Amino acid sequence: MQITILNAEMTYSKEDGYVGKVQFEAEGHSNQYEITLASKRGTRDWGYGLFFLHESGKEEELLALEDQLEEDDELFDLLVDTAKAKLEK
Repeated sequence: MQITILNAEMTYSKEDGYVGKVQFEAEGHSNQYEITLASKRGTRDWGYGLFFLHESGKEEELLALEDQLEEDDELFDLLVDTAKAKLEK
C-alpha cells in the first residue's frame, strides 16, 4: 500500500512515555487519516488508534487500512519510524 505522509510528531516524558501521531493519505482511499501512537515500554509494544483526519469517511476503507496495519509490519514500522524521527530532543 502506498502512503503519503502529511505530518508527524512525537514527544517523550517519564509520565506518559512516547506519544506520537502521523497524518497521512493512503492510495485509493477517499479520506486522509491520523494514527496516534503510544508506548510506555521504550520504543516497542506500540498501542495505536486510527482515525479519519478531517471528516468521517467510508468505514470499510478505515477497517481495511486497520487490517493492513495489523498484517504489514513494514507499513506500521514506517509510521512509527516517521513519528520517532520527529521526537523532540
